[in-house]
Amino acid sequence: MPAATKPAPHPLDTFFSPSSIALIGASRDLDKIPGRLLSMLRKNHYPGRIYPINPNYGELDGLKCYPSISDVGQPIDLAIVIIPARAVLGALEQCAAAGVRNAVIISSGFAEEGGDSTAMQDAIVALAKKSGMRISGPNAEGFYSEAQHVAATFSPTVDVKPGAVDLVATRRRAAIVAQSGGIGFAIKHRAKALGVAISYCVSAGNEADLGAGEFLDYMVQDSSTDVVLLFIEGIRDVEKFLVAARRAAEIGKPVIVTKVGRSGAGERAAASHTASMAGWSAAYDAVFAKYGFIVSNDLDEAVTIAAVLTTSPLPKGDRVGVVTVSGGAGIWGADTVSMQGLQVPELPAPMQAEIRKLLPSYGAARNPIDVTAQGVHSGGLQKSIELLDQSSDIDAILVVLSLSSDTRMPFKRDELKPVIDAQHKPIVFYSYTLPSNFARSALAESGVIVLSGLTHVGVAMRRITDYAKFKLAPLVSETASPPFDLAAQLTSATLSEHDSKSLLRKAGIALPDETLVTEKSALDEAIARANFPLVMKIQSRDIAHKSDVGGVRINIASKGEAWAAYAALLDSARQHRPDAAIQGVLVSPMAKKGVEIIVGTMLDATFGPMIMVGLGGITTELFKDVIYRPAPVSAAEASAMLGELKAAPLLNGFRGAAKADIPALSRLISQISQLAARFKAEISEIEINPVLVHPEGKGVTIVDALVVPKGK
Repeated sequence: MPAATKPAPHPLDTFFSPSSIALIGASRDLDKIPGRLLSMLRKNHYPGRIYPINPNYGELDGLKCYPSISDVGQPIDLAIVIIPARAVLGALEQCAAAGVRNAVIISSGFAEEGGDSTAMQDAIVALAKKSGMRISGPNAEGFYSEAQHVAATFSPTVDVKPGAVDLVATRRRAAIVAQSGGIGFAIKHRAKALGVAISYCVSAGNEADLGAGEFLDYMVQDSSTDVVLLFIEGIRDVEKFLVAARRAAEIGKPVIVTKVGRSGAGERAAASHTASMAGWSAAYDAVFAKYGFIVSNDLDEAVTIAAVLTTSPLPKGDRVGVVTVSGGAGIWGADTVSMQGLQVPELPAPMQAEIRKLLPSYGAARNPIDVTAQGVHSGGLQKSIELLDQSSDIDAILVVLSLSSDTRMPFKRDELKPVIDAQHKPIVFYSYTLPSNFARSALAESGVIVLSGLTHVGVAMRRITDYAKFKLAPLVSETASPPFDLAAQLTSATLSEHDSKSLLRKAGIALPDETLVTEKSALDEAIARANFPLVMKIQSRDIAHKSDVGGVRINIASKGEAWAAYAALLDSARQHRPDAAIQGVLVSPMAKKGVEIIVGTMLDATFGPMIMVGLGGITTELFKDVIYRPAPVSAAEASAMLGELKAAPLLNGFRGAAKADIPALSRLISQISQLAARFKAEISEIEINPVLVHPEGKGVTIVDALVVPKGK
């Protein structure tokens, strides 16, 4: 039998698991950060070699202290730098010369201050690129590696108190990657308080070299990490982040992300609806959705989700069984998960009959199951959980009980632990009284985490149910499109509808046969070509939204109406926009009825081209029922986007209407997304609004279109 293949080493292995550490700026003053760094390393029993660096000491805490890193004369995997900002670059240059592999800069006073301080950080970036030394920070809080006992941080959350015993309920471990050191270690602190085992916690700081994306990549490939908690403000190492995100999705490693900076401090003003409707974080949310990230906007909620993921298998559906010792609390639990869109179905009669055997006469077996206080003493609580765990009618179990006692437990460890070890579905424990340390510790021995926030519990159960259904979309195979000269189509800083549609036709996208009438004498020929009923629209590169200037006439049924409309359109445009250069009037056949959908693209400063689909027409901005994804997308992914819309029922035969041609619409979305991705350097936005989606097999009609060239 061939030997197992050893996994390839990761470039950051020596960063997170260093065999030797130099402390540049070490101190014996425990009231200051340099002193606390050495203390934390030793308290956490770091097994490697420690080299304090400070010319003012001969020894520190029983260790020889060196004047500079060049005096050590031994290989060093990691240097922790905590000296004044203006001395940092020189110290790093000495590290590079001494062959130090990695560095963490705790020191502050760099790009976060601006001015000359930014130039100092730029010099650090250049040094990292030139030397190959990997640098975290500056302005970082360091990292913590529990398995390797590396406390390369001054955070008090890694302090070891004499006689204290950690609460650990899970075999599976969570890693934390944060761009805020304070919040990252706060997440760790709260997770450990619940009993979630931690593998790593790392603060990215200013990300002069190492960024959140590369740290995420490490956690995704790390075999000791089962769940990743990500706290970000913005992604700088975008390509590395996206590679890590895809890898997490491919191997099924959950990533719980909290993105801050979601306020409206960056609203875009643009010609199209697509960009103006995109919130500041729309692109981030699109990326998170594409790769199945579990989004949380609350610290305790994120930790609760991590607690459920590290203690439970994923559910196979959305049916929840609620078991309680209090009827009122059980109803509250059922209401909470129901409000998250989960089902609390009545149990089948045979199962109810089995459960009633375990309960007093005043108990309830329908769901919620109220075992009552008497049922706790008789073993009905645990046996009901076991029955639900074996049932094919329930996908997850919520246990609602009181765990305030310092002396009594509702379970026997020897009976509960085998159930938890062999659980077939999530079993989530919620205490409506504040759980005692006694209860937390006793249940932790069985692998149970006790949760005390019911709303967070409900959200967590919803999120893991959604995550269980997630499927990563395959990479897009580019659709064959005809070659065309894009530059010939982008001859103006702005394009009219006619210009935009001409560009789309050249790109191989099907549009109605239309005529731009520039002289009144050509109107009769255009009418004959289109046939009645007609649509006529004013065309100008200076008028983005034609309806705002009375520039659209529909349902034109005769030649006389067409001639009148032609004159009226020109007059109205000149009245509202006398400065606008008029190209002419676009004459089109009136499209048959269909569901109005908007398809658009925009360029995000971080992630590049995005594709958007939503409920279209004049109510687009009113309802903002839109879904974004990074472009390009396949037709299958486009179809999945459509399924997420609140308006999805309109495409699926709402109230007896014919089912819409979703395959045709999905193909169009994919085509537009590929066009946006292919020409991201030339095209800023594309908007098609509305697209009329006709009954199944009848295709789609592009009614209006706008392409916005990218400014030079």
